[in-house]
Amino acid sequence: MESKTLVRHDAVNAVAVLTIDNPPVNALGREVREALLRAVEAAADDPDTEAIVIIGANDVFIAGADVREFEGPPLEPQFPELINAMERVSKPVVAAIAGVALGGGLEVALGCHYRIADSKAKMGLPEVTLGIMPGAGGTVRLPRLVGTEAAIDLATTGRRIGATEALSMGLVDAVVDGNLLSHACKFAREHLEQGPRRLSEADVASIPDEHFFQRQSAKLEKSFRGQTSPMVALETCRAGLALDFDQALANERRVFLELRHTQQAKALRHVFFAERRAWQVPEIRDVAPDPVNCVAVIGGGSMGSDITTRLLLADYEVLLVELDDENRRAAADRIATNLDGAVKRGKLDMIIRERLIGNLDIREDVTGIAGCDLVIEAVYEDMQVKTGVFESLDRVIKPGTTLATNTSYLDLNALAAVTGNPANVLGLHFFSPAHIMRLLEIVEGQQTSALTLARGFDLARRLNMVAVCAGVCEGFIGNRILEKTRQAAFSLLANGVMPWDIDTAMESFGMAMGPFRVMDLAGLDIAWARRKAAAQNLGPDEYHARIADRLCERGWFGRKSGRGWYRYDGAESRGSPDPEVETIVLDYAREKGVPLRKYSAHEIQQRLVLPMINEAARILDDDIARRASDIDLVKIHGYGFPRWRGGPTHYADRIGLAEVVKRIQALAPEAPAFWAPSPLLTALASAGATFAEFDENRRVRNLEGA
Repeated sequence: MESKTLVRHDAVNAVAVLTIDNPPVNALGREVREALLRAVEAAADDPDTEAIVIIGANDVFIAGADVREFEGPPLEPQFPELINAMERVSKPVVAAIAGVALGGGLEVALGCHYRIADSKAKMGLPEVTLGIMPGAGGTVRLPRLVGTEAAIDLATTGRRIGATEALSMGLVDAVVDGNLLSHACKFAREHLEQGPRRLSEADVASIPDEHFFQRQSAKLEKSFRGQTSPMVALETCRAGLALDFDQALANERRVFLELRHTQQAKALRHVFFAERRAWQVPEIRDVAPDPVNCVAVIGGGSMGSDITTRLLLADYEVLLVELDDENRRAAADRIATNLDGAVKRGKLDMIIRERLIGNLDIREDVTGIAGCDLVIEAVYEDMQVKTGVFESLDRVIKPGTTLATNTSYLDLNALAAVTGNPANVLGLHFFSPAHIMRLLEIVEGQQTSALTLARGFDLARRLNMVAVCAGVCEGFIGNRILEKTRQAAFSLLANGVMPWDIDTAMESFGMAMGPFRVMDLAGLDIAWARRKAAAQNLGPDEYHARIADRLCERGWFGRKSGRGWYRYDGAESRGSPDPEVETIVLDYAREKGVPLRKYSAHEIQQRLVLPMINEAARILDDDIARRASDIDLVKIHGYGFPRWRGGPTHYADRIGLAEVVKRIQALAPEAPAFWAPSPLLTALASAGATFAEFDENRRVRNLEGA
């Protein structure tokens, strides 16, 4: 691609319009930076040009840098060179912002003398979410424009703001509706006499006191627990306040370049690309499903209500079917409460809330369901119940309707078999709370058609969710790994390790919650019912789930009952260690004659993470997941695995798969069947390969097959 095609240069009444055209999001890779720099210099030297407007094609300004460049050395021209050259121009330079101006894109806008934004535009400095920080003036120019406290908040949290907030803080000079280019050219001509307004010549208005930095530090530690880049960004911002402009720029750039090569930055880039790669499903590449306008949800329990909320927030018309009068009222209340929470968080206003409520129809029977394009079953997790629902739905839905189940464990193929058209059946496994959690496991059955699968991904896109395709097995991807993790946790209990010690170790590893806090939150009774139903197939008390059964036999089902692995003394309680649980754990260990021993936090972490890695390899070997990076996304977005560690397979690659196998084999004498390395893991380790290389080889095979 020639550089001249990346930036178009047009003239409108003595205003040079420089249009960045690098679809889809106008990322500023090296060639684009080079083309933009040449275009700015040419316009600056043109005697017929009185002002310059920089705008993006396709209603997007600049989404940021080309993240792929972060793997190697900086490429010329670097961002600071481009932005400094723009700022030095003696004619007014106006940034016309539509769509997004993020990261390096916002830094380019800050290098312009003025900024005008479309009313729907979004702006921010999200670099900390990639394990780095602004590196081209973001922490230096922004405080001189909007004030130090607002600038530090944006630079350290990665928060995106809308055009209205940007105008109120002084980040943009005007917000407009209609033809952005026309408004920008008019704005540029109106500011000819005023001339350039360079942030490099502005002073920092004020420096926050120590209390601000303490509050910001505490906020970042809570929001980014274990991640270093936000704290580094905060300290860099703070240091920059004591330096002159050029010194602050140089210090910011130095820290940025250092952060690019840290393990956390590499892990976060891995997740960034994994989230984009997950949508690449070869068999639906050229499939365009008909739009879904109306969705029916069957079951008004907590999951059904939360799924309904998510659908409403995406502007779907929703028919919720719930047979029980009391449950219907509870569902209506829960959905209203969910929407009220979105209003409180600033996600929507009351007018929109009322409109969304108007899109909801709650009924006691399936009357009207024939008009829906998609039906999502979200009833109790019982095969007989779900089979009955599927049989009844199949009699009333119109031809071509997609029939989905929200099952977490059950056999999708068996459910599809009771319908007249199993090609229209798929799994949509939402995670609780479904109106907040972003992960959606899209489960493909043996007969699921490409069109049905494409409709699932289309739904996920509209719901703004992270979609991962999974095959059929018990637990699919996430819960299959979760089961192994729980077994490992129970084996530690059997050695006298307390649940709160295990949770503390895993939370210090970076997990959002330890396994026993998660069990209490989900409710211990569900897993107890599954164990009892499968009792005839279980080994002799294998991995010590009987400890959990003893809690359930006492009616201790977790948060909802006030006691579980922890004791809860109120709705907001995080839970406190329970001496009676400690007694139960120790009594069990004595009964089994297990010698008690102390485990370090690192030992606990390894004993829970190694099974995740091993089972991930088995899932790949069984073709349940398309790629290792998909498994990482499931664990990060559905189970709280620390994003900055990249997910279990990326974490394993960093350790080295040969070392992973060695650590697993060292534990094998304790339970040979459980600690047997998977064949794929062993093969990759023997070949000196990685999960990333496995993914790349599979991608090449898919492309060749296509």
